[in-house]
Amino acid sequence: MELDDIRDESEDMLVTRGAAYAREWARIEQHPTLLLRNIATVIIALRKLYDDPTGTTWEYRQKVAELYRQAGIPSDSEGRIQANVRYHIGNALRRYYTPRELQRAGLLPESPLERGQDTRATAAAIVKATTVSRQAAQSSPAEEPAPEQTKKKTGRKPAKGEVKKETVEKRAPGVRQKASADHLRLAEVAAGLVAQMSVEVIDRDMVDGQRARLDEQLARMEECIRSLRDHIRRSKA
Repeated sequence: MELDDIRDESEDMLVTRGAAYAREWARIEQHPTLLLRNIATVIIALRKLYDDPTGTTWEYRQKVAELYRQAGIPSDSEGRIQANVRYHIGNALRRYYTPRELQRAGLLPESPLERGQDTRATAAAIVKATTVSRQAAQSSPAEEPAPEQTKKKTGRKPAKGEVKKETVEKRAPGVRQKASADHLRLAEVAAGLVAQMSVEVIDRDMVDGQRARLDEQLARMEECIRSLRDHIRRSKA
């Protein structure tokens, strides 16, 4: 069901419809999502009628309370259904209100579903970064055991009286390849972590002290990145 399907219904008709959906929800063991979404749509229609996007006016709240009273939801289930419906209201509101209307009402532009997805993506990126960082540290030269050492002779013939130096290659080719791959993955994960940062969070949620702290951390990252890139350019020359 969409909001347009019930846009012309009166307040009492909406309350009756929402109560019927709620009764059906209470009657069905699995509590299907469709009914919860329909209840959410009805409640959004009431918010539209009362010009109350946040659902905080007394008149609106009385109508919603009447909806649940008519439904006869058992007291031990009422809190659960209301919490589920609020989740679906949060997701559906973004379809029926413009970003400007949401901002004017003090509502976030992202739905609860989108915020949950962002949170999970950030957590996954952090876990991946931790894993890759540990693998990269384990494959670094300081950590690996040296295989059988192979002496590599320099091509230049030593001058008279000069002691010929020999370099010792301690790292097997397979180890070098793994270390290189780990570092590439580490760079990829680092870029992914930075990409998770949102300017909206910085502007909307952070206080000045937090922004300053973030700026310090980003400056440290920038310095490390610049140093590494300079080293790469020098090694190419």
